[in-house]
Amino acid sequence: MSLDVISKTLPLARLLAVITIALAGASLFVLGAQPFAVGLFLPPWDKLAHMATFTVIGAAAGVGSNARGRLMLACCVAGALALGVMDELHQAYLPGRSASWADLAADAVGGLIGAAALHFFQLPSDRRIRRR
Repeated sequence: MSLDVISKTLPLARLLAVITIALAGASLFVLGAQPFAVGLFLPPWDKLAHMATFTVIGAAAGVGSNARGRLMLACCVAGALALGVMDELHQAYLPGRSASWADLAADAVGGLIGAAALHFFQLPSDRRIRRR
């Protein structure tokens, strides 16, 4: 079952996507402020952690938007960047943490990967609809 079919038939998918974004954001802010978060991932693995986290956030933003096509892709990247900017601003004020343009770029790449994943999973349903 493709994501397109899921989001059309189950409004629950959109709700779960919004809950995913809220929980991811809350965990970034709460857990990111803890002392163990300082140096948790060493370079370059920290960028991979950013990309993985923001892939999920970006994909959830795309599903939660209920948009299609390029607008959905834009929602994925915009959602990841919006939360990424807030996270980096938050880190700027935490002891032992710092804001980084490289981290924000990794967040954006994660949003793009999330958009690509949604696009990939939506293609089969789009092809079936066009054939009818």
